[in-house]
Amino acid sequence: MRWLAVLAVASAVALCGCHVLSADDQGELWAVLVAGSASWMNYRHQADVCHAYQILHQHGVPDDHIIVMMADDIANSRENPTPGVIINRPDGPNVYKGVPKDYTGMDVTPENFLKVLSGDAAGLQGVGSGKVLKSGPNDRVFINLVDHGAPGIFGFPRSFLHARNFSDAILDMSRNKQYKEMVIYLESCESGSMFQNLLPDDINVYALSAANATQPSYACYMDEHLHTFLGDVFSVKWMEDTDREDITKESLDKQFHLVRKEVNVSHVLQWGDKAIGKEMASNFLGSKESELSDFGPFPPFNDPCLKTSVDSTNVSVAIIQGRMASAQNETEATYWAQQMVQLQQNRTWVTETMYRVALSVTGNEDAANRMMSDRRHTVTRWLCYEESVEAFHRHCFNLGENPYALRVLQPAMSLCEHGYTAPSSPAPPGPFALTPPSRASSEPVGHRLTEDAERLQLTA
Repeated sequence: MRWLAVLAVASAVALCGCHVLSADDQGELWAVLVAGSASWMNYRHQADVCHAYQILHQHGVPDDHIIVMMADDIANSRENPTPGVIINRPDGPNVYKGVPKDYTGMDVTPENFLKVLSGDAAGLQGVGSGKVLKSGPNDRVFINLVDHGAPGIFGFPRSFLHARNFSDAILDMSRNKQYKEMVIYLESCESGSMFQNLLPDDINVYALSAANATQPSYACYMDEHLHTFLGDVFSVKWMEDTDREDITKESLDKQFHLVRKEVNVSHVLQWGDKAIGKEMASNFLGSKESELSDFGPFPPFNDPCLKTSVDSTNVSVAIIQGRMASAQNETEATYWAQQMVQLQQNRTWVTETMYRVALSVTGNEDAANRMMSDRRHTVTRWLCYEESVEAFHRHCFNLGENPYALRVLQPAMSLCEHGYTAPSSPAPPGPFALTPPSRASSEPVGHRLTEDAERLQLTA
């Protein structure tokens, strides 16, 4: 009679379209999706996360099991010519439709993210939707993080998440039996540093990073009409693969090898328990049948994503160059040329500030120059590095709001790895008396200074 009961359950599941895992358990599937940036310039991060939501939704994962964190400031931005629409590729479908707004605006913080992971409903009472992971020992969890990064750091709109804090949260989830297995896909520069020497291989967690511990990740699909990038190469590749494949027959490991081959601009890497890679992708993305896309794959020489790919560090440069190229008149062209000059001045200012920090710590110009150029190290002296980053964030530049400042954190790591001690403040008063280069003067007649242009000036 047992087989009759099993058959009845299977029939009921098929009729209701419920999300299922595999026959070896009765667990559920949960997901946490985070876009850690804000502003039109960073459009691609929210587009990636909205696309990830559509994948989960279309494959049968109910909204009450999907938790979304994103600034939600681009769908209805004044920069958006089609309000309420976000696309993740040129002429692509609207991926914004139906996306849960669990945590938006000021609620998108690393502290709230960690509370979501730990299931701390009391700590999020009155914040956003209040949704947290309610997963248990038979459940699977999928986490997708997309933003800027730096060694040992994943960005949030006004702050950042330390790699060790993320690792500790995962270990706590393991100890508290909050999952049977967990998969993490992380898109950011130096994303491998969020797992390297931190993620054990024996706690049933499998992760992919868009790059290794020292590489940038890449944006792609520059849209000349929207004047921004629509996606990130790693995210685009794993999601477009998911859209066109039957994921009940495609293993995570097969997807990894396909994506690694297609992402030829950075080294996509596996971390943690690689045995989980043998499982079907549907175990973590949903097993309900969905309409398959016929978009891609493409040969490398004619791949529309790779042909437009840009190192994330240079996204703002590419956007301003695009604005200059599409200027309708001399006045507008001059305005964007001024923005480019301002951008480069701000980048010089950020770099010089870090140099003065290094000089203050070492007390020697030669040593400071060596720290600025040293790229040999990955983080081992975590406490020193974390304290240095926090000081730089407090006293110099908000790392959540100034993506380029993330690019100059390597010298802080090198200082620590060479045995220097993190100061309570990163430098004597001199550097903090610096003021940013003067803003580009007046805006051109008939051209409104947009929030995005303002942010380009500030973020360098």
